Amino acid sequence: MQPNIVILTGAGISAESGLKTFRDIDGLWNGYSIQEVATPEGFAKNPKLVLDFYNQRRREIAKAKPNAAHIALAELQNKYAVTIITQNIDDLHERAGSNKVIHLHGEIFKMRSVANPQVTFPITGDINLGDLAEDGSQLRPFIVWFNEEVPLLPQAAAVVAEADVFVIIGTSLQVYPAAGLIHYVAADSPIIVIDKKIPNFPNSQQFITIEQPATLGVPQLPNILNKIFAQ
Repeated sequence: MQPNIVILTGAGISAESGLKTFRDIDGLWNGYSIQEVATPEGFAKNPKLVLDFYNQRRREIAKAKPNAAHIALAELQNKYAVTIITQNIDDLHERAGSNKVIHLHGEIFKMRSVANPQVTFPITGDINLGDLAEDGSQLRPFIVWFNEEVPLLPQAAAVVAEADVFVIIGTSLQVYPAAGLIHYVAADSPIIVIDKKIPNFPNSQQFITIEQPATLGVPQLPNILNKIFAQ
């Protein structure tokens, strides 16, 4: 039976593919405040602004390419049972070849009914004001905004609880509830943290840290995992 590797990825891994992050500059995202473009209140106030913002993000992500870190994670599937839990809305993990990805915060290439979050459709172009779902309500990006529930969180927590090794890549663990997933890791399961700036963790033999960007740190994972499972 293959060891179970669970990986939590954040904006840091996609940043190396040229995608800007929420937290580049004081809570601004491409010059917009999070309140404007990443809350249901912002959408209610100015839906056209929000739709245009995500249309631009969709175009940017479509042009981006998976980097060495995305590819190295996909290659882990050759030896391990791998589940990726990502806070990112892009599809770079899938394009790199990862086949089991949980998108906690939604997916940019899907859209949903405003009235019913369960009614979703694929989207590669733009969503415009007046574009309606089959239930007659406005379509919006399939994104989990701040102040909204994270529907896949229970599934993600259950997956983390079964991890033989938990890997954290490119996230400051500042955004809850996703940051709380670390508390579901079994006490005897190693936690590997890869980030260009390692967040503060308690001193523990459970943690293995690699303070490097994802594209340099993730290719080191096979050797680290070999050592863990050779013990």
